[in-house]
Amino acid sequence: MNEPESLWHGGDLGEARRLFPGAPEPFIDLSTGINPVPYPLPGLPATLWQRLPAAAAEEALLATARDAYSVPESAGIVAAPGTQILIDLVPRLMPPGTTAVLGPTYGEHAAAWARAGHAVRDVATTAEAQGADVFVLVNPNNPDGRILPPEDLAALAGRARLLVVDEAFADFTPDVSVIPTLPPATLVLRSFGKTYGLAGLRLGFAVGEKALTGRLASALGRWPVAGPALTVGTKALADDAWLAAASRDRAADAARLDAMLARIGTIVGGTALYRLVETNEAPAWFSRLGAAGIYVRRFAGRPHLLRFGLPGDEAAWRRLAALLAVG
Repeated sequence: MNEPESLWHGGDLGEARRLFPGAPEPFIDLSTGINPVPYPLPGLPATLWQRLPAAAAEEALLATARDAYSVPESAGIVAAPGTQILIDLVPRLMPPGTTAVLGPTYGEHAAAWARAGHAVRDVATTAEAQGADVFVLVNPNNPDGRILPPEDLAALAGRARLLVVDEAFADFTPDVSVIPTLPPATLVLRSFGKTYGLAGLRLGFAVGEKALTGRLASALGRWPVAGPALTVGTKALADDAWLAAASRDRAADAARLDAMLARIGTIVGGTALYRLVETNEAPAWFSRLGAAGIYVRRFAGRPHLLRFGLPGDEAAWRRLAALLAVG
């Protein structure tokens, strides 16, 4: 690919087919951190596609999300068509300054702040963020699963004008979330599509002080979330039993994947939705897997690492296991 490594993304099967034109189909896409067992879509009335989203439906979604994420009454919450929109929008609402991004992490954060005219510093520790106007981190982190506890985040919040915490992968580990004890000057981003396996629905949330979430809502404009997404999101976020079962099942899947991946390298991190492997043979394994129709996440700047998502069915598990066993 021609774009810088920090902006490489998983899920691009067009790129997979370009790299491996002779690979067997269908490709098994393990390059994302999306739950491969999605929430079952409810039947949707045709009117949801024919009418503008109803204000009452948006209010119902926000009330359900507030409960699901344990948002304090004093905090604001806003819904958006995916967290990527929020990642791009927040920097434009802040005055120019210095932004420190705790990395290595999801590259879109640094890119968005740079595009908005902020001076961006990539830092490896929280101590290195001293003096920055804005501090951005992903918790649990992508791709290594690093976690900073809420009490550490509360201490960080007092050291910058704004602390941005991307909790895209926190649904299965709710104790790591800073939302229930939201510190001042903190904005938390939550993704819906990853945990619920419905990335195409495009739904995400921002939680923070009401003044900032109000500005975000104004910038997003009227009807930011499609009517079908409002309905599906409300139903799914209220389904505690599904979330508990998915959390248990994906943890078991991650352990199963670890046992397979131990054959080719060392597990150095991850979450219940993806595992990070270190091996000197990473480029060779990327090519071998791709030629067999299994697409994983590589890192040009860190060629010794590969990230594996979870297979979605037994056929995919068997294809992966067979290839790893032969290797």
